[in-house]
Amino acid sequence: MFSLPIHLAMHIPDGYLSLPVSLVTGGIAIALISLSLNHVQSEYKERTVPLMGVSAAFIFAAQMVNFPIIGGTSGHLMGGTLAGILLGPWAGSLVMSVVFIVQSVMFQDGGLTALGANITIMGLIGTFGGYYLYRLLRSLMGRNTWLGMSVATAIASWSSVVVASAVCAVLLALSDTVPLVLGLTAMLSWHCMIGIGEAFITLAVISFLWRTRPELIYDSPNYKSSRVTIDKDE
Repeated sequence: MFSLPIHLAMHIPDGYLSLPVSLVTGGIAIALISLSLNHVQSEYKERTVPLMGVSAAFIFAAQMVNFPIIGGTSGHLMGGTLAGILLGPWAGSLVMSVVFIVQSVMFQDGGLTALGANITIMGLIGTFGGYYLYRLLRSLMGRNTWLGMSVATAIASWSSVVVASAVCAVLLALSDTVPLVLGLTAMLSWHCMIGIGEAFITLAVISFLWRTRPELIYDSPNYKSSRVTIDKDE
């Protein structure tokens, strides 16, 4: 994600995680994908598939575009909180998993042996953690107000990047790849700044949809009423 040594990036490559860490995170990722598929099939039906596809394509493309930060480094959108706010945590985590699988298999962005860790870090923590923090903050500040949505979106997006980077450092330390203090210092120092870009991009997208097509946002003021209308039409 930025021009530090590659083992300090969030897309972990092959060879940087120990076998036990790879197996555990791989199991978590498989369970996450399986549960997400079940929830999406039971809750959303076929009507959410187009939005999931569009969201996956947007996040995939957005991750290819770097934005500059200080010191000559750059970062890019992680997208977990964005996916969670748009689609809900289950469909959002499924979309993120698909994005990471395509990146790893087709573009060698993140190793195959580390795919489970990358999905766990940026799919599970980024999507679920970001969404539920967003939901909590939005309920505290005004669930159906633009101010509540915008503050919750910005804070949740930034926090998801920072927490995910800390977990990445912990996994690398458990694998004896990078000392914990060094890894946390490097990851947190850069991702605190990268998180600002994440918050700005996520807020820009969600704010635009909130004003123009709020029914596309999961759990927005118009979300439940639009679902009832669609179900009646079906």
